[in-house]
Amino acid sequence: MKTEASNNQKKNVKEAKSSSNFIKQIIEEDIKANKNEGRVHTRFPPEPNGYLHIGHAKSICLNFGLAKEYNGLCNLRYDDTDPSKETIEYVEAIKEDVRWLGFEWEDREYYASDYFEQLFEYAVQLIKAGKAYVDSLSPEEIREYRGTLTESGKNSSYRERSIQENLDLFERMRAGEFKDGEHVLRAKIDMASPNIIMRDPTLYRIKHVSHYRSGDMWCIYPMYDFTHCLSDSIEGITHSICTLEFEINRELYDWVLDWLEVYHPQQIEFARLNLSHTVLSKRKLIRLVEDGHVTGWDDPRMPTISGLRRRGYTPEAIRNFCNRIGVAKADSMVDIALLEYCIREDLNKRTPRVMGVLRPLKVVIENYPEDKEEELEAINNPEDPSMGTRKVPFSRVLYIEQEDFMEDPPKKFFRLAPGREVRLRYAFFIKCIDVIKDPDTGDIIELRCTYDPATRGGDAPDGRKVKGTLHWVSAKHAIPSEVRLYDHLFVKENPNEVEEGKDFSTYLNPNSLKTLKDCKLEPSLAKATPGSRFQFERLGYFCVDSKDSTAKALVFNRTVKLRDTWAKILKSHQKNTVDK
Repeated sequence: MKTEASNNQKKNVKEAKSSSNFIKQIIEEDIKANKNEGRVHTRFPPEPNGYLHIGHAKSICLNFGLAKEYNGLCNLRYDDTDPSKETIEYVEAIKEDVRWLGFEWEDREYYASDYFEQLFEYAVQLIKAGKAYVDSLSPEEIREYRGTLTESGKNSSYRERSIQENLDLFERMRAGEFKDGEHVLRAKIDMASPNIIMRDPTLYRIKHVSHYRSGDMWCIYPMYDFTHCLSDSIEGITHSICTLEFEINRELYDWVLDWLEVYHPQQIEFARLNLSHTVLSKRKLIRLVEDGHVTGWDDPRMPTISGLRRRGYTPEAIRNFCNRIGVAKADSMVDIALLEYCIREDLNKRTPRVMGVLRPLKVVIENYPEDKEEELEAINNPEDPSMGTRKVPFSRVLYIEQEDFMEDPPKKFFRLAPGREVRLRYAFFIKCIDVIKDPDTGDIIELRCTYDPATRGGDAPDGRKVKGTLHWVSAKHAIPSEVRLYDHLFVKENPNEVEEGKDFSTYLNPNSLKTLKDCKLEPSLAKATPGSRFQFERLGYFCVDSKDSTAKALVFNRTVKLRDTWAKILKSHQKNTVDK
């Protein structure tokens, strides 16, 4: 497993260093040849049956990005042909996500459902041309007749119905005379085709389900493969960009457009995003939500754009990630560490530093006056001096992290221990002189320390050095908060590869969320607003939860840890390259 992960990391390093985009080469050749009069017109065509995820973000950045780069246009089109799964909630969520990522479609918002009448007429044309027929086989029989990868299919007994009978049945299907599954409209192509998609694919099916836009106007709905190519044609799309699993469908895309003799866009396939420790199948994401493994589509552990946004990711970081991974022709696994690197790189430049203690341990400074308190100057962001400084209060009683103290420390533990001196960030040197324990449990509940007032904000005048610097919060001024620590949702690198007898949910990480209720934060965070982001010094990047926070009770989500494995991988790769 380690070898496989290492190989994936090296592969992703190479892709991150020199991402290519073969689609650009195709577009540039088309422009040179004046194909489509030099136009570039793309589209982003989501199905409104779920929330968008990071894989969709790659497609959004690609389609809108290409249109912008080549002075073209990009449509937002909803492929809404399955009313049993589609809702206006998903439509609005998609709009919000696309806009949040930084893209606009202006007046080019389209719906496949707008074309239902036109699509019906196209289907009638195919029937009249003898290229489509109404089939009355049961769904089970259609599957059986289809054949396999090694065996040809066989013709339906209804395949040779007359054109007139097919037209009559198709009109009656539309009129609602038949039950669901009683008939379908199929293309008449070749049941012996080596491409199973071409073995008389279904073009229309009966569904007595109300559509979220057209209501009960229709009870027959076109299939995706029939709708998609014709929607592209109607809208004048030049480059119909889709993911690699649709490569086998391109033959049908071309067949429909050629037989109808309508404008013919070019379908181009690229590798979809596969992200380690993540599932991007909409079916699996729906399972996670419906089975209660997460709190909803916007759960910060979800790879959805709304989940990433709530967790504190920025649109700039996601766009940078999509640019780094490039556009490839073959599927590969991208290490989630690269996504984390992109958000860490972005937040490092823009977020103010603050101090927060997640697991508080009380510290009493015995030689600090009980009635005294003072303000110390702290830097807001060393990466951006223009962000200035802030004042943090200091008093006799403080909180530090429990993990920053050990009663019997190992050799390389440089934090606080009995008799040891450390620096408090922006403050003073302190030395531990006593440890107070709970008499019943033996747990450490308080440390007694002394401080050196001569070390305020700097080194000791006598030149003595300390190896550890700790963050802290004044107990008197601290604000309480709930902090949620998120980790990968799956423990397995590729949870899509399921062992026999197991389900992908088997690999869910039981520690993907830890909720800490009694955290202590510096008082400057009292005015933090939902969605605002900070670096908690030594702990990671956090944001104010946009859903559960209130003015009186802030909830912080950890966006990403400070530890950067991807930066180490890149550094090692660069060193090896130089050595070679």
